[in-house]
Amino acid sequence: MQATHAQKVTPQELETLYTTVRNYTEGICEPLETEDYIPQPIVDVSPAKWNVAHTTWFFEEMILKKFTPRYQEFDKQFGYLFNSYYNSIGERTLRDQRGDLSRPTVRRVFEYRKYVDEKMLEFLRQDLSEEARELLVLGLNHEQQHQELLITDLKYTFSVNPTFPVYKEGFELVETGEIVTNGFAEIEGGIYQIGFQGEGFHFDNELGRHKVYLDDFQISKNLITNGEFLEFIEDGGYENHLLWHAEGLDWVRQNQINSPLYWHNIDGEWFQFTLGGLRKLRPANAVCHVSFYEAAAFAEWKKMRLPTEFEWEAASDRFDWGLRWEW
Repeated sequence: MQATHAQKVTPQELETLYTTVRNYTEGICEPLETEDYIPQPIVDVSPAKWNVAHTTWFFEEMILKKFTPRYQEFDKQFGYLFNSYYNSIGERTLRDQRGDLSRPTVRRVFEYRKYVDEKMLEFLRQDLSEEARELLVLGLNHEQQHQELLITDLKYTFSVNPTFPVYKEGFELVETGEIVTNGFAEIEGGIYQIGFQGEGFHFDNELGRHKVYLDDFQISKNLITNGEFLEFIEDGGYENHLLWHAEGLDWVRQNQINSPLYWHNIDGEWFQFTLGGLRKLRPANAVCHVSFYEAAAFAEWKKMRLPTEFEWEAASDRFDWGLRWEW
């Protein structure tokens, strides 16, 4: 769904957007078996069942209970189970305990989802206040965030399984594209406007548009490739303490990190775990799943540095981006 502004969307369009986003979440879940919905291998990963239920809870809690008189909750216990961090709403299950919940069942969670969808579609056919429309658009963008989380959480969950299960057959890695010959963009120093401007949807942390001064700088037009990062590894980059921030070096040593997340060296050959299973590493593809510490160490190895947040925003309209998540 293209992020949009609630005031410029007709009721029919809102209903279509709602159905499209909600169906997309269920499409992500289609390849899953029941057992795939439960695991939480680390605190930073939420179970698929929790993501599916939490996005439903948002619409029930933030819209139906607020704007629908005499609305009957599907299950009064679900607020405690599927609230994330909204302290003002009430107590909740701790984040690291989400994977401990075998009940409610996956079937029950999808019954909850169906119930809320039916009530939401009834609600959307009414005249909506501006506040309700804004909350709806926020909820749809919130669900799209959790669609991304569903994918990343499932990938991590599958990756710790020694059988390297396949999420979806036929999944292929996206090729990065051609390398730009003139590798650096020249950005002139001066005053730049930073922050969101416009009428489209935005989150509150994108606001506060302000001016910053930047000196002249250069920024690469190309994403770093797997092949380049492999050179860093083979040159002893993970062992060279001179390249690392102190916290980063501690992280590397404590966790025995020697390559990006999802890379595996098997009998001297590098592979990468993907949603399509284990695949041979493609040197020309853009490297991903590296931490800030790894990126900073690589930049130091290249005798460069990472761009600041403001430099990246000032430069982002100078070239195509989005093939990989740049931050």
